[in-house]
Amino acid sequence: MGQRVLVVDDEKLIVKGIRFSLEQDDMEVDCAYDGEEALELARQNQYDMILLDVMLPKMTGFEVCQQIREFSNVPIVMLTAKGDDMDKILGLEYGADDYITKPFNILEVKARIKAIIRRATRRSGDKEAQRMVEKDGMRLDCDGRRVYIEDKEINLTAKEFEVLELLMKNPGKVYSRESLLKLVWGNDYPGDVRTVDVHIRRLREKIENVPGEPVYVRTKWGVGYYFA
Repeated sequence: MGQRVLVVDDEKLIVKGIRFSLEQDDMEVDCAYDGEEALELARQNQYDMILLDVMLPKMTGFEVCQQIREFSNVPIVMLTAKGDDMDKILGLEYGADDYITKPFNILEVKARIKAIIRRATRRSGDKEAQRMVEKDGMRLDCDGRRVYIEDKEINLTAKEFEVLELLMKNPGKVYSRESLLKLVWGNDYPGDVRTVDVHIRRLREKIENVPGEPVYVRTKWGVGYYFA
């Protein structure tokens, strides 16, 4: 079954090139050229991935990403022409799962998409995986990729869910930032361990009553993170 991808960029030649390349791999591609159009398509359709440019007319990519996160945890990869680290971290703060800096190699884009889709497919096909994990009022629905605390659903991004899932299925095991980066983002991920810190901070803000005094996701100082 072909995967469905939404490509958002106001540079039509870039969109055309990405679309052509993805369609060569039997992916279904929708296109948008401004922030409002992208948000409307995201609301109306189910996508396996969204490639989202930062600099867009009408709404910035960050604003689009933030609003999509209010109703969907679809993986979002930001496309940015800027190499500044703060732009990349800002993208993650708004709910993006990954970023690619322009100019990019289309083969890199395709590899990143396939890696994320492959991990999702592997998870859904793993019959031995725990389908439901519960601990101290938190319930993790691995099939539906949903998290509940005292029966209230907590809206997590794809990467936040993957981090929590890994930690929760291995309670007490301490993972270094480097290990989490490798296990969740993959060996070929070009980012650094600050990506992990950003996601842990955002995760705590959503699941902890007092993020500065976490009950679920804790820090082993000088070592890494673990699920209590």
